Amino acid sequence: MRAVVQNDKSRVIRASGRRRVLRTPGARVRGGLAVLAVTALVAGCGGASSEVRPAAGQQPLQAPPARALDAYAAKLKASYTARAAAARRWGLKRVPLAPPPPPDRKPRITTRKGFEVDRHAERGLPPVFTTIPTKQKIVFLTIDDGAEKDPAFLRMMTELGIPYTAFLSDYVVKDDYGYFKKMQDRGVTLDNHTLNHPYLPGLSYAEQKREICGMQKVIRERFGKRPTVFRPPFGNYNADSLRAAKSCGITHVPLWNEEVFVDRWDYREWDRELHPGDIVLSHFRGPDDWKGTMPDMIRRFLDKVTAEGYAVARLEDYL
Repeated sequence: MRAVVQNDKSRVIRASGRRRVLRTPGARVRGGLAVLAVTALVAGCGGASSEVRPAAGQQPLQAPPARALDAYAAKLKASYTARAAAARRWGLKRVPLAPPPPPDRKPRITTRKGFEVDRHAERGLPPVFTTIPTKQKIVFLTIDDGAEKDPAFLRMMTELGIPYTAFLSDYVVKDDYGYFKKMQDRGVTLDNHTLNHPYLPGLSYAEQKREICGMQKVIRERFGKRPTVFRPPFGNYNADSLRAAKSCGITHVPLWNEEVFVDRWDYREWDRELHPGDIVLSHFRGPDDWKGTMPDMIRRFLDKVTAEGYAVARLEDYL
């Protein structure tokens, strides 16, 4: 492991035959090798004495115990080993890449051009977007409705450690809320996809509000937390949809830039490529609807994104 020196403003000076290290406030040296390097530099700059004295009132430079660094390296190695074993077990071509840490400052999310409704910004309506603004090679996996409840999918995602967001509709999840509670317990965010998955622009404002706010109530009562993120069924909405969503606590309306199935990918963009920050859609479906299972869909998804150098990040970390 390489030593890292941050904000190093130390200066070695010679005065009256003595050498000492002056450190300005905020200087930090990490790692045992960094301390050795500073000591060696001072010793090599003037004679036989290798004494390094701190400035008045300051503590000597100290490195964290070597055991702590060794433990951190061992933890990283164990994490990769487990992920690699899971990748082999689930038939992936490559080991999925680990995402970067969540940003300290959330990116500014705005409505995608052409996706606005009348007086969108003026009314303070939730932004509608298909991509998170970032330069990092990450994508976000979102899965809609909740019709298929495959235990193998839960095991696969848990063992691989792949983050995803579930957008639920009550009419297909109410026969097994427990399945999605297990999902939530494993760190998955459960968001709003309406009660009955209707075509929202065909409904009145009051009807849309019942669909959206009603699902807010279901998720709060069943899973303990009211969502702030909503996806309209089929990606269709109008101004009433966003007004209703805002009225019951929705702050973001993510759509998608790509959709992945068991046997293919579909693209919104003309170049048919992944882009940094893209949101990817899939559905809770199985052999009754697809030519395969949910693990088959995840295999197709991960094989592509990993081969192209992308990691899968958690959507809520960027909102």
